[in-house]
Amino acid sequence: MRLTSNKIKKTTSNMLKVLLIAVLALGGVNPAHAADKKPKMTKQERVCLRNGNKLYEKKRYAEAEVEYRKALQANPASEKAQFNLATALMRQGNATAQQDDEKNPMNQAEGILTNLAKGAQDKQLRGKACYDLGNISYSRQDYGKAIEFYKHALRCDPNDEQARHNLRLAQLKKQQQDQNKDKNQDKNQDNKDKNQDQNKDQNKDQNKDQNQDKQDQDKDKQKQDQQNQDNQDQQKQDQQKQQQQQGGMSQQNAEQVLKAMQDRERATQQRINAQQAQQQRHERQRTNKKW
Repeated sequence: MRLTSNKIKKTTSNMLKVLLIAVLALGGVNPAHAADKKPKMTKQERVCLRNGNKLYEKKRYAEAEVEYRKALQANPASEKAQFNLATALMRQGNATAQQDDEKNPMNQAEGILTNLAKGAQDKQLRGKACYDLGNISYSRQDYGKAIEFYKHALRCDPNDEQARHNLRLAQLKKQQQDQNKDKNQDKNQDNKDKNQDQNKDQNKDQNKDQNQDKQDQDKDKQKQDQQNQDNQDQQKQDQQKQQQQQGGMSQQNAEQVLKAMQDRERATQQRINAQQAQQQRHERQRTNKKW
């Protein structure tokens, strides 16, 4: 049996269709979802999100949190449920609390939003996550970090006027913060210089007082030394005077002794003279005696 060109083309086309269907049946991509990369929302997830949103609008944030967690149980990959849960946690938390406190709902919300800002498939949702992170940083007065988050939010959605408004506010706050920081630094430097000057003056006064005390001590020592020297001189003078007085009395005694000796010597000489005169008289008497 001869096959014409048309029959060959038709047969080939039919074979390709059969082959494509077989590939899809073996686990290929479903044509109905080939262009849809987002995970399909389950019924339970949709119901929980709807209930959570109603509670959130009534400001019943803790109850809304419960519903959003139920939605995540139904679909852990649900980015909407994650974002809504973070929003409900933000309403219950405190931005100024300890950042390492895991029990603080604000810190839990920040962790969820950070993950969404980095890896969410929905670009608009990434922008909203960055916007909320900017608000958290703004509340903590970390204006530099808030500016970066608002800029990321605008990159994701250039038409987000609220992000642009908050960006301007954060930039103004950052400018004021830097100015105050510079003023405080200048003030601290002035206080430091003032304290240094005061310390120098105190040290100068202290050294002056110490020098004055030393001078006074030196003067007192000189005065005491002079007084001691005067006392020593007076003692020497008294000793010399006493020695002189004692020396004068010795001389007087010596003169008295000498006079006594002279008197004794004269008496002795007179006695000797008297004896010699008597002897001479006796001799003359013997000479004149007649025999």
